[in-house]
Amino acid sequence: MEEHLTVGRVAELAGVSVRTLHHYDEIGLVRPSARTAAGYRTYSADDVGRLREVLAYRRLGFALRDIADLVDDPAADAVAHLRRLRGLLVERRDRAASMVTAIDRELEARAMGIRTTPEEQLKAFGAQLYEAIGAAYPATRRTEPRIAAKVWEALGDARTVLNVGAGTGSYEPPDREVTAVEPSAVMRAQRPAGAARCVAAAAENLPFADRSFDAAMAFSTVHHWRDPIAGLREMRRVARRVVVFTHDASDTGWRHRFWLTRDYLPEVAGLVADRPPVDRLARAIGARLEPVLIPWDCADGFLEAYWRRPQAYLEEPVRRAVSVWTRVGPEAERRAVAGLRDDLASGRWSERNRDLLDLDAAELGLRLLVA
Repeated sequence: MEEHLTVGRVAELAGVSVRTLHHYDEIGLVRPSARTAAGYRTYSADDVGRLREVLAYRRLGFALRDIADLVDDPAADAVAHLRRLRGLLVERRDRAASMVTAIDRELEARAMGIRTTPEEQLKAFGAQLYEAIGAAYPATRRTEPRIAAKVWEALGDARTVLNVGAGTGSYEPPDREVTAVEPSAVMRAQRPAGAARCVAAAAENLPFADRSFDAAMAFSTVHHWRDPIAGLREMRRVARRVVVFTHDASDTGWRHRFWLTRDYLPEVAGLVADRPPVDRLARAIGARLEPVLIPWDCADGFLEAYWRRPQAYLEEPVRRAVSVWTRVGPEAERRAVAGLRDDLASGRWSERNRDLLDLDAAELGLRLLVA
């Protein structure tokens, strides 16, 4: 590829109009930063990389203002953007494949003279379709009802709830008035139709007055915050009750209890080394700590969820749904997956973890902070 590309050449290669490129330049989304000897503006390799990301998100249906947030995300490098785009495209592919399967079944039925009822036609593109998607895309983060019950019980009689770091909306109580806060444009865009209204903001600076809500909750998100203590204090400021689902990273025994981090992914220890201990988080808001057991068939695909289903970690979509795998880097991920695959094939994993096979739930350091 040429070192610098003209506007016309970029438009030709990307399949967009020159007018579109000029518009992206005017709004500051993608600006050609290089110049020819004659002074004409051209696109550098970095400019082309940014444009590729913009066009990919655009073709996935994202609004330009959300795309700007995504490509300017300081926490994401080029590899992180590619992994994120791949995950979104795989999900779209699986949705399309499931729809094709539903149509093929109806065509087969009609060819045999069988007419499907209106109810069957709607089911094929409703709940049953999304069940098929969930089976094909196991990394989808779904609400685990047994864990949700503990979270919702901790909310007590709260009628208005602020969900901080809400993501796609898992664990938002359906019987309360919920307001969501989520800084990621990707997550906001994936919230389902009918979900609670979502505000673009960070936990450390919540745009609400003191005691605006009966309760504030945060589920498996504190470890992503720039300043967890500040975020928790903000939650305490805006609500009379705080409920936080997090992990006891200060418990050194956790890494030895969980076979994945003990035997295959020791790099996780370095990722959690700088986190505030969970007891310090609790003291910051005057919270009590409650252990949360993980059921063996946990529906939510967080890191520890497959403790009794080790084969799941061999599936890339499962790993892509957990930030740890991206953070440890591709070399550690390849080594861990290869080692686990070999141990499962040889029976070594079963020998090492025989005591887990009869357990219905495991205690792996998950905690609920209730203040």
